[in-house]
Amino acid sequence: MTASELRLADNSTTADLATYLGRARTIEDDGAVRLQARGSTLAVWVGVLKGRGLTGEGTVLGLRVLALAEPAEVDEVVPLSAVTDRLARMGTTSSVLPVPPMTRQTTWAAISPPQSGWSPLGGVPVEQIRDAAHAGIAEVASGAPEGSGAAAVESLRHRVWNRSLHASGGADGLPAGVAFGAYALGFLTGDVAQVFGAGRWFRVTTDAGHVLVR
Repeated sequence: MTASELRLADNSTTADLATYLGRARTIEDDGAVRLQARGSTLAVWVGVLKGRGLTGEGTVLGLRVLALAEPAEVDEVVPLSAVTDRLARMGTTSSVLPVPPMTRQTTWAAISPPQSGWSPLGGVPVEQIRDAAHAGIAEVASGAPEGSGAAAVESLRHRVWNRSLHASGGADGLPAGVAFGAYALGFLTGDVAQVFGAGRWFRVTTDAGHVLVR
């Protein structure tokens, strides 16, 4: 049976989730979040960049994995705003998160990264990722002045964030979209981000979270 509420590990986990989803709303305020609980682990997925075509090439996702105080089974895609509103009402004294009853359709939720088979490809300096994020954000801002059409802006974003980071080793060819995701979601911690590959997917991992790109 699907749980109607999730009991987070503690109040600090609640605050962590609120911060993460608050950052996700700066990317897409009316976006969605996938709450995927299995046992005592909660995977929280958010969309960063939309992909193109039937295979969703260029899709960028953010992922935080949090602990639950009680096991649960949930797999729902719900509005970001519905979860952040509930977290705000919980404040700092509760760790019981009601699962919103409404669902949200989003293309990225249908594109599931593999759960196993990831191979290490090397590491990328966090400063390189941060620099790529800053440069890309500046290029999009300067290349899409006020009044630019939605299609033109989307085309520019696609060009900028699908460029290679030119990382060393097996991580060469890593799309720059992971830099935007890691920066926007607050994942740029430590000195080196680890890169993994599985099929057509890359995963960039730090202690703060994961960014996945197809």
